[in-house]
Amino acid sequence: QIGLRGTGYAAEEFDWGRQQGFRVVPAEECWHKSLTPLMAEIRDKLKGGPVYLTFDIDSLDPAYAPGTGTVEIGGLTIPQALEIIRGAHGLDIVGCDLVEVSPPYDAHGQTAVVAANLLFEMLCILPGVNRR
Repeated sequence: QIGLRGTGYAAEEFDWGRQQGFRVVPAEECWHKSLTPLMAEIRDKLKGGPVYLTFDIDSLDPAYAPGTGTVEIGGLTIPQALEIIRGAHGLDIVGCDLVEVSPPYDAHGQTAVVAANLLFEMLCILPGVNRR
């Protein structure tokens, strides 16, 4: 889980994921740096097994994707989103999705455009798909 942030209901808000064995990377650990090294670590950890990639659009800062129901400042950037998705290339991805786009909150279609481009990037990393 990469890019988690925001106010929680309790101090242990993100502990459940850690208890399940997830690598939890809060957004503030991603600020001002490339996520390429993190994705190398994740690729190494997940190699050999089937992987399902889900991308929550509200992991991005609302400056890039305001059309979501859970707007929180301090999110990931578009280049970081690309590093995450492209960094999953080579894994045995069995499926993927992108969630949390909310058309009623996407007045100018900006979030839909970002989502469509990220979904295209996800399609490009599926096994058996030629990369551009």
